[in-house]
Amino acid sequence: MPGHDVIVIGASAGGVEALKQLVANLPADLPAAVCVVLHVSSHGTSVLPAILRRAGRLPAEHVDAPQLLEPGRIYVAPPNKHLLIKSGFVSATHGATENGHRPAVDPLFRTAARTYGPGVIGVVLSGVLDDATAGLAAIKLRGGIAVVQHPEDAMYSGMPLSAIENVQVDHVVPVAEMAALLVRLAREAAPEDDRSVPENMQVESEIAELDEDAMTREERPGKPSEFACPDCGGALWELSDGALFRFRCRVGHAYSAQTLLAEKMDSLEDAFWVALRALEESAALARRLAERSKNHGSLRSAERFAEQAAEAEQRAAIVREVLLNGRLNTLVGSEVEPDANV
Repeated sequence: MPGHDVIVIGASAGGVEALKQLVANLPADLPAAVCVVLHVSSHGTSVLPAILRRAGRLPAEHVDAPQLLEPGRIYVAPPNKHLLIKSGFVSATHGATENGHRPAVDPLFRTAARTYGPGVIGVVLSGVLDDATAGLAAIKLRGGIAVVQHPEDAMYSGMPLSAIENVQVDHVVPVAEMAALLVRLAREAAPEDDRSVPENMQVESEIAELDEDAMTREERPGKPSEFACPDCGGALWELSDGALFRFRCRVGHAYSAQTLLAEKMDSLEDAFWVALRALEESAALARRLAERSKNHGSLRSAERFAEQAAEAEQRAAIVREVLLNGRLNTLVGSEVEPDANV
């Protein structure tokens, strides 16, 4: 029987140190291919493969074109591209963002689950919010193994906690113990792949691959929701995976419920800044009109414009206080993810 020969790893804020420690303890004869997604800036460069090569004994490289999936190698998602798995090879595509990221963890986990089923080991490391949770659930649905960094061991516990709370995780361990666990699991025989690929998983995997038939099909996974996509403004469909629910639009942008809430709060903050600008401009214009009216002897008009300026200034002060005190951020109650460029 084949072993667990595909290891997929997702990390975000705080993930570089965790990845370095993990890779440092993986043997050169690891009988599994390792695929890594770290949230990085879409507009920067990444030196993560070089960091991982220096840290351990396995060769590591970005995937810019389709490559054979071979054991004992590390395949890293490049900036601004999702890392996807098909039978025997790995590729990178410029698909729609998921949970606000490209690369995102969920497309890698989902396509690995679709293709290799029980032969997949999914690993969630340090990070904020909940990218990787839906993907890890897909791995478990297809009979794979779920491994999560212990939240107390993670620099940022959001991603590990979300995975533990929403998925039947098999192993929760600190990074120092993770390499030995992965080596043991990789060498164990995997169960027979006797579970069919759910239609939603297949369609979502094809959407990430920019498959034309999947993108244009009339029937969408899930049911229409009342919410609009923060990226393109299109309608979002709600998908349920047990207690976990998430959203995807027609062109492929995908959000967990928590990430969608964070995006909506960001939109609300943008609206407050727009309101502050409009109020300050209104106050400035009203003061100018008041002065002009006064100079021309129109005292009643000058008084009216002065009242309008004072009212606009009062409203602007309220909006400014909300922004300066960070009250909008407290409504989400989540950590803010740093912009990685590794």
